[in-house]
Amino acid sequence: MKKAISKEVIRDKIDNLNKPKGSLGLLETLAEQICFVQQTLTPKLEHPCHVLYGGDHGIEREGVSVSPRDVTWQQMQNFTRGGGGVNMFCRQHGFKLFIVDVGVDHDLSDFPDIINRKIACGTRNFLYEPAMSEEEYCKAIGVGREMAERCHREGSNIVCIGEMGIANTSPSSIWAHLFGNIPLDECIGAGAGLNDEGVRHKREVLHKAVERFNEAFTEKDIRLIIRYFGGFEMVAAIGTMLSAAELGMLVMVDGFIMSACMLAASRLCPSVLDYAIFGHCGAESGHRRMLELMNAQPILQLGMRLGEGTGALCAYPIIESAVRMVNEMNNFENAHITKYF
Repeated sequence: MKKAISKEVIRDKIDNLNKPKGSLGLLETLAEQICFVQQTLTPKLEHPCHVLYGGDHGIEREGVSVSPRDVTWQQMQNFTRGGGGVNMFCRQHGFKLFIVDVGVDHDLSDFPDIINRKIACGTRNFLYEPAMSEEEYCKAIGVGREMAERCHREGSNIVCIGEMGIANTSPSSIWAHLFGNIPLDECIGAGAGLNDEGVRHKREVLHKAVERFNEAFTEKDIRLIIRYFGGFEMVAAIGTMLSAAELGMLVMVDGFIMSACMLAASRLCPSVLDYAIFGHCGAESGHRRMLELMNAQPILQLGMRLGEGTGALCAYPIIESAVRMVNEMNNFENAHITKYF
């Protein structure tokens, strides 16, 4: 049986590269994580894939987003023409893009570049009832697992996940509140651009939804919370995160919504965090609090709140630099440099 490579052995290699100990900061942390996940001192990033899930939300009917739900399907079509932010960054960094419809409230069957895994035309309105049934939850998890396995079969060992779903900051805020015990108001922000009155209304709606949920259920397990409030695109993302980790793949985590998905995934399986690389800290209220809950150290802080996985994609060159560091830097002995610490 092959002996496992310990973190101590990995750290020893990194510490003996010809640099002051710890001088490359987060690059060293990333390199250690990647080496440990891949169980090698010479890690590689192979065939990076980006999976973007689209789905609509019943809670959008309550006016919690400045954008109407039509934007979801319009953007999904735009992605097939290469015109989105996600397309630009995938091209820049060499990611293969998969666009998956798991619950968009529109017929996208005329677009062959969109993988059709539609479960329903959006979730139900969680102000009044669960967003999805147990059966729909299982289907969404299954779609996520299918896509992780597809990326893995194509030779990928690193997957990035994005989403398109108007109003999906609302379930994300509630997940952060319920899974992280963060005051709900601290989790609710402007989303795609609500004004102060819009944020106030959003808070009222989400508080009422949580109150009704608490009144209806005395016992609340993790799956119930996920399916009661989540979107199909969010639950599919959780399925990809869990399956990718099982397959030994690195999982790049984007902003507020994908961090909420990773938080939920970690409540189902805490070890998934070992595979997670957090791309950035976004501008949405509560994102930093969620990152702290997961002891996550985001790579970038650019004030981004686009979604689609764009913040994580922007961080990819830093991940590449961490891999190059551990593979290409010389050590003190070979470079004939006196070790000065």
